[in-house]
Amino acid sequence: MDLPQKRKRISYELTNSQTSSREAAPSSSTNGQAGGFVEGSILRITMRNFLTYDHSEVFPGPKLNMIVGANGTGKSSIVCAICLGLAGKTAVLGRGDKVGLYVKRGCSKGSVEIELYRASGNLIITREIQVENNQSTWMLNKKHTSQKAVEEAVKELHIQVGNLCQFLPQNVCKEKANFLEKARQRNERNKLDVERYYMKKRHLDRIQMLEKKKPWVEYETARKELEGVKKEREEMKKKLKSLKEAQEPLLRKIRSVESQLQPIEQQMKELTAGIRDATQKCKQKHDQLEYRNKEVDDIRQDLSLKQTEEADRQKRIGHTQLMIKDLQKELQNMGSMEDVTPQIEAVNAELRKIQEEKAKLEGEMSDLRRDKDEAFGELNRLQNRQRSLDDMMKVKEDKLRTRFRDTYTALKWLRDNRDRFEGNVYEPMMLVINVRDSRHAKYIESHIPLNDLRAFVFQRQEDMEKFMTEVRDTQRLRVNTVIAPEESCSRRPPSRPLETLKPYGFFSYLRELFDAPEEVMSYLCYQYKVNDVPVGTEKTKSMIEMVIRELQMRMIYTAEEKYTVKKSNYSSNVVSSNSALRPSQFLTMTVDADERRQLEEQLRAAQRQVQSIDQRMAAIREQQAKLDRRDNELRANKKKLSELKGKKRQLEQKISTKQDSLRQMEQNEINLQAIEEETNAKIAAVNNKKVAIMEEYLGHMQSMLSYLLLIKYSSSTDDSRTVRTCVCVFAQVVYTKLDQVKNNLLTTCKTLMRRASEICNMTPGETAVPEELHQAFSQLPDTLDEIDAMLNEEKTRAECFTGLSDAVVEEYNRREREIQNMEKELDDKTNALTTYRQNIAEAKERWHLNLKQLVDQINERFSDFFRSMQCAGEVDLHSENEEEYDKYGIRIRVKFRSSTQLHELTPHHQSGGERSVSTMLYLMSLQELNRCPFRVVDEINQGMDPVNERRVFDIVVRTACGVNTSQYFFITPKLLHYLKYAEQMTILCVHNGPYMLPPHKWSEKAFIRRAKRRQIP
Repeated sequence: MDLPQKRKRISYELTNSQTSSREAAPSSSTNGQAGGFVEGSILRITMRNFLTYDHSEVFPGPKLNMIVGANGTGKSSIVCAICLGLAGKTAVLGRGDKVGLYVKRGCSKGSVEIELYRASGNLIITREIQVENNQSTWMLNKKHTSQKAVEEAVKELHIQVGNLCQFLPQNVCKEKANFLEKARQRNERNKLDVERYYMKKRHLDRIQMLEKKKPWVEYETARKELEGVKKEREEMKKKLKSLKEAQEPLLRKIRSVESQLQPIEQQMKELTAGIRDATQKCKQKHDQLEYRNKEVDDIRQDLSLKQTEEADRQKRIGHTQLMIKDLQKELQNMGSMEDVTPQIEAVNAELRKIQEEKAKLEGEMSDLRRDKDEAFGELNRLQNRQRSLDDMMKVKEDKLRTRFRDTYTALKWLRDNRDRFEGNVYEPMMLVINVRDSRHAKYIESHIPLNDLRAFVFQRQEDMEKFMTEVRDTQRLRVNTVIAPEESCSRRPPSRPLETLKPYGFFSYLRELFDAPEEVMSYLCYQYKVNDVPVGTEKTKSMIEMVIRELQMRMIYTAEEKYTVKKSNYSSNVVSSNSALRPSQFLTMTVDADERRQLEEQLRAAQRQVQSIDQRMAAIREQQAKLDRRDNELRANKKKLSELKGKKRQLEQKISTKQDSLRQMEQNEINLQAIEEETNAKIAAVNNKKVAIMEEYLGHMQSMLSYLLLIKYSSSTDDSRTVRTCVCVFAQVVYTKLDQVKNNLLTTCKTLMRRASEICNMTPGETAVPEELHQAFSQLPDTLDEIDAMLNEEKTRAECFTGLSDAVVEEYNRREREIQNMEKELDDKTNALTTYRQNIAEAKERWHLNLKQLVDQINERFSDFFRSMQCAGEVDLHSENEEEYDKYGIRIRVKFRSSTQLHELTPHHQSGGERSVSTMLYLMSLQELNRCPFRVVDEINQGMDPVNERRVFDIVVRTACGVNTSQYFFITPKLLHYLKYAEQMTILCVHNGPYMLPPHKWSEKAFIRRAKRRQIP
């Protein structure tokens, strides 16, 4: 798209592994308001040593900014720079929890600088990240400041990088339907944990005592070694002194000889300088001779080349003459040849017949390909659905791994060793139980204890014992196991038909709400009577007293509560208790077992159909191969006949061509005699120069020999200097080393003594072991090896007691006290709850109406966007219970096909592309309602089909480039062809590679000039 000439602003980005560049960039004093920027918009982003960038500057436009580039070039790095540069948290990005991880690998620090438009003067925020300590240094307008000050400045501009409606990074876009997931984990502590805590404390006390004794043993070992070194040092000191006294006369004689050698050494230096000069001149003459020899070799090489060229010419002339004779002889032999035209026509007729058969087979093959494509489409659809069901199972396994690490470890071992068991072994119940309706999961989880939900179910007792021996005794894992009853109870009927309970609001028994394997269901019916526990509705709750009185069932469920009924063995009085149902944590993911079985059957049928088509296609391909072979044979025969027909004409042309070539070669004769005479003359001239050089060379050699004669005898007494090295040097070295070892050991002893004193809390200057530690030390080993072995053993035992702390005992005792105080506090809390509900009702009236009006405005824009795409969508305020305000949420319902109904936007019902479209349009619906300086969306178009992507792109351009809209960053690795672009858009193209230009060499004008030159014919 050609932009008008009046637009001055150019924004783009180029990066490489070395540097990045830009040109025509506005300065920090850019007039943002004149350019259409709103308060808080981003004018500039500068990155140094940040993720993939060495140095890069980005200058976005005031409206919609399309950041385009291939995967891995650094588009999301720009998003990270915006988030971290504006004091955002790393958790928003999901790429790393430490800010130091965002510095380019191999660099010690990196920085991000962001310039924001502000009417009173632009705001420049600089963040420098240190890798070593994982800390950041902040600056506002080039002045050092704190992170809190930066957060306040950003907040004043209404920027919220933690708000997903404004800043939607890539990892969050992958989960478009769920912006927040709440997880609640509760730790089970009991009396056994307290006992394990005290066992661990005993091991830790012994470790502490071993660590106190260890430095004393180290100190004693070092002290004994120090005493031995001191003794050896004194002996070597005496020996060194006696050696020095014995060698004093010899040293005096050496000094006398050295004084006589000084004049001779000066003369030797002068002679050596003369020899060096003569040697240098000889080398120069030798090099000149070598050069002249090479010159002669080159001349002779030129002559050899000419001789070879002439010999090759003569050889080619002879070869060409022979070829002409052979061709003329072959031409004479072709005088009498029969006409091959009838044979060629017969071959053509058979070829036409083969082509007709091949066309027929190709038609059949085309039909089979179409059938195979349809079968593959169905097979892919079924496989995608199967993967979706597998993904649901993976979510369950992730929850198991997060909450019960030991159980998950045992699960992996079981899957690798199933062949070791004879009977059926089932994975933890929370994985194999499939609730038919996720709304009923809370009943199952409330009824089955958590310890059983994570338990493995066995059919045989010996299999369970074998499993526990491995995972509990060998691997030390804390897991639960149960064994199914020998006689199956899975189909045991309830005590009364369900029809008799429906008048009381009951709609099902627990067993009918979920599916499970035979043995698992048998265990649950036997142990927890799931076949005889009814589930009711609000109607049941409204008449609960009648239900308890008339039905006399031990346990029942209403819509939100669990009731337990007991009858006294003495007074026959009925006592009931109720408790609220907790939200489900593990069984919300539902997988329809019937659907899964049907899906597997359909997959097998689809695979059989594909195999059948493949067999038919293979048979047709075999027929086609036979026809192709016959076709090739006929064409080869036709070619041979055609060649015979035109061979005479070809022979005449070849003979004419060879005769022309022969005449050309005969004309290019080389005069070898003249060339040899010229070569001999050049060699003679060079030899004369070599004679002159040789004479000068011999003169320099005679000078060098005369110098050598003068210094022949000069090395008479040089060897005397080596007398200086004697036995005393060795003794001195040994003494020095011993003295150094003594000092090191002394320092070590002092350090070990100080460390031992500190560990044992001794007073300064005290060197003896305290009396209170003597008895404890006497029961411990006395050598370092034994102490280290015992330390490792105690630490290993202590590490076996995982998940324990001082809080275990404290909380155990605290709960005992809370139970005693709970009855007293119950009345006070009941009164406070009544007052609290009254206050909530008053507060609700103040904000609930305004909230609904706001949601209606969002719904109106959201519906308009979907109507423009010939689809339907709506947004409403949703809550299952109006009193649970923390569970209020926005419910999005969409419909992409006219034949379906509106469905809630979930990770499972819609495709990935449909969820992307819905999320994008919801964000656009907030554009005018939630005013902010800029918005960031990273790769939201991934997974969209081309039609929806084009529609969403048009809506984004139309909305983001309107009047009084905020800045928009749209990151994508690719765009469709022939999209409609707006004048107000800015395209930022991210390039990446090792050969990009540095910033100071980037010139857009130079690139334009070069492109124009290439277009000139």
